[in-house]
Amino acid sequence: MIQKLSFDFGELTIHENYVLAVMKEGVTISPSYNDVLMDISKTYYNNKQFIYITHRVNSYSVNPQIYYQTEKIENLIGFAVVSHNYQAKLNAQIEKMFFKKPFKIFTELEDAMTWATEITQTN
Repeated sequence: MIQKLSFDFGELTIHENYVLAVMKEGVTISPSYNDVLMDISKTYYNNKQFIYITHRVNSYSVNPQIYYQTEKIENLIGFAVVSHNYQAKLNAQIEKMFFKKPFKIFTELEDAMTWATEITQTN
């Protein structure tokens, strides 16, 4: 199952075990964006566990308070950040402190997709 969804803040691609997000340059990800993720979890992953992967190819900021609501999505069982950018990885380390579910940081997208598939199949 692969479907692309476009929003004013970025593009989300729905896969069988994960949703892949690529945010637009310069946006600020705030807690209000959780409504979109909640809708996706109900529409595409109803009664099924999934992972959220953000591929940080553009520069944008994240309000870490978003994670307090994100972790309440019951069938969301993990979060992955993919970036080659050192600063983006440092920011992700800080964000990780706000999220109590598995949170991994990767350099390669393929590694994050493999992790997502493995973790959803073992839970």
